[in-house]
Amino acid sequence: MNKQLRKDLEYTYGKLTPEERKKLSGSTILLTGGAGFLGFYLMQFFSRFREELGIRQILCLDNFMLGKPKWLDALQEDSYVTVMQFDIIRDGLEALSGAGEADYILHMASIASPTFYRRYPIETVDANIWGLRSLLDFYKERDIKGLLFFSSSELYGDPAPEAIPLGEDYNGNVCATGPRACYDESKRFGETLCMLFAQQHHMPIGVVRPFNNYGPGMKLTDKRVPADFAKNVMDNQDLTILSSGAPTRTFCYIADAAAGYLKVLLHGKYDYFNIGIEEPEVTISRLAEYYREAGQDIFGYTGEVQYAVSEEADYLTNNPQRRCPDIGKARAILGYAPELEVGEGIQRFLQYLKEDQEGEQLW
Repeated sequence: MNKQLRKDLEYTYGKLTPEERKKLSGSTILLTGGAGFLGFYLMQFFSRFREELGIRQILCLDNFMLGKPKWLDALQEDSYVTVMQFDIIRDGLEALSGAGEADYILHMASIASPTFYRRYPIETVDANIWGLRSLLDFYKERDIKGLLFFSSSELYGDPAPEAIPLGEDYNGNVCATGPRACYDESKRFGETLCMLFAQQHHMPIGVVRPFNNYGPGMKLTDKRVPADFAKNVMDNQDLTILSSGAPTRTFCYIADAAAGYLKVLLHGKYDYFNIGIEEPEVTISRLAEYYREAGQDIFGYTGEVQYAVSEEADYLTNNPQRRCPDIGKARAILGYAPELEVGEGIQRFLQYLKEDQEGEQLW
């Protein structure tokens, strides 16, 4: 295994308490959208620590609409991992071997990159609403231990300045008819479905609102800023910012974010949480400088930062100017405590990519 990835997985494992780890003993885990960025990291985590955690079976479902990655082939060699081409929107779970025995379900089957969900808006809506509904109907009368819905910080829209940092009680400022609406609004409605099924059927549903994840498993053609900059560094091309560079974000490294997702999954009852890191909140221009500095150190990168205009007409439409979470609720209830600030995270991400470049290309 890639040395940096192993280090990150061990970091995530160390963030779970002994009590949380015990909850996975003897379990079957089902992941939808398991071939994506978050799926990569969580599949690697469950596989790496299967014996320590006592995991019985891992079921990975994906329709592979955006392609089937090579890394899945290696995991499929293990008898306890089953990878299936499965469309959660249209295919019936009743016919899926092992689905009825799942103890933990993670629903990640939604496109998350704005470039691609604008290209496939109906499919994005369907995954977040009808795909989720299919899971909720299938498991509502089964004795599951946890179902995790991956919502998004995008459901807050472009927040008012006084609402920053964003707490879970902020209701959002979202355009229902803009080019991001297919994603934002379907996540909002997905959360409503989760709430209703938790109330009506007493299901142990956890909802997470991720804030700008990046790191190992992120496809360099993903078209989100952390991937764009990583690709620029890998290709030794100038770091290209397709905006003024002024919007700000906090960026949460996947090793920290995954620990938060697992804590919500294992919480065992309905609730919803921001999962991200509170600081530093940096401009996109400063993020590019982090990549430039880390790229020089790891790759001998010689590019500079430049500004351009995207070829996508709607690239900046309804783009939030700030995105920074209040994670006090997750800290207090779950003991969630992210530590990897963006400078260190980028170093880790690029080191992972260097090792991957020297070894087997997983995408």
